Amino acid sequence: MENAPYHADIANGPKGGVAHWLTTSDGLRIRVGHWTKKKVKGTILLFPGRTEFIEKYGRAADEFLKRGYATVAVDWRGQGLADRTHPNRNFGDVGKFSDYQIDVATMVAHIRDLGLPKPHYLVAHSMGGCIGLRALHEGLNVKAVAFSAPMWGITMSPVLRPLAWTLSALSRKLGFDGAMSPGQNAEPFVGQVSFEENTLTSDPDMFEVQRAQVSKDPDLGLGGPSLRWLNESLVEMRRLSHQPSPNLPCLTFLGTDEEIVDPKRIHQRMANWAKGTLDVMEGAKHEVMMETPEMRTHVFDAICRHFDENA
Repeated sequence: MENAPYHADIANGPKGGVAHWLTTSDGLRIRVGHWTKKKVKGTILLFPGRTEFIEKYGRAADEFLKRGYATVAVDWRGQGLADRTHPNRNFGDVGKFSDYQIDVATMVAHIRDLGLPKPHYLVAHSMGGCIGLRALHEGLNVKAVAFSAPMWGITMSPVLRPLAWTLSALSRKLGFDGAMSPGQNAEPFVGQVSFEENTLTSDPDMFEVQRAQVSKDPDLGLGGPSLRWLNESLVEMRRLSHQPSPNLPCLTFLGTDEEIVDPKRIHQRMANWAKGTLDVMEGAKHEVMMETPEMRTHVFDAICRHFDENA
């Protein structure tokens, strides 16, 4: 396997972090990184959200390793240092949402090749939560799962929702689906807004960490989604909404100040997840693993306790 760049200086993860280039079955190059030590209780498959990259989860990997779990994270196709699927590398894009499952299969095979210890668990954030739920339906072999603000719906005004569906679907038929979605631009979100305007975290230090990461390595950054990505995601979320929840222990975190994904969809699914628990965090925004120190401690303690109990 071929080593890939891993920016330890901006990841601030555990010592010994390593990244590799992997080639998917459809010929794209993605990047997968891992952090481990000699004796661990199991391995966490970490599915990042849209625009994210391996190094963003270095601190999370450190928290998990302190609690006895190795972590593997992926740069999905179209983001991070993986091959970008749009001619303009700043546009968030995917050919089909099901293509992310090819990345999942590539990641799982890599974990097997590395010999990382079982049992395996899933931690999935935002878009990763949509990919993760589909992967569970496709047979992803994990003992338990934890979701962070999963993208099972996107927050939109009642006026914009039918417009998003109509425009994104029309763009596919008329061939302009590579255009940027309305209201979006090619600059990374953390470079566009001040801390007071951000919808990701209520912790100013963590917000500055995110800004510094894409500033130090602009190749990691990603702007808004294409109309193709928007249409693919809307269709996938609707399909998933009609499917039952997997028969797995599930812990889901949702902040009361969530503005990116649709809280209603999360409440609906978790109310009907037989082995599921919804943890609503007062004052938390979208990224609970990158919130205030007190919130972060709560999240990592709860996730690892959840995995311990379901080993």
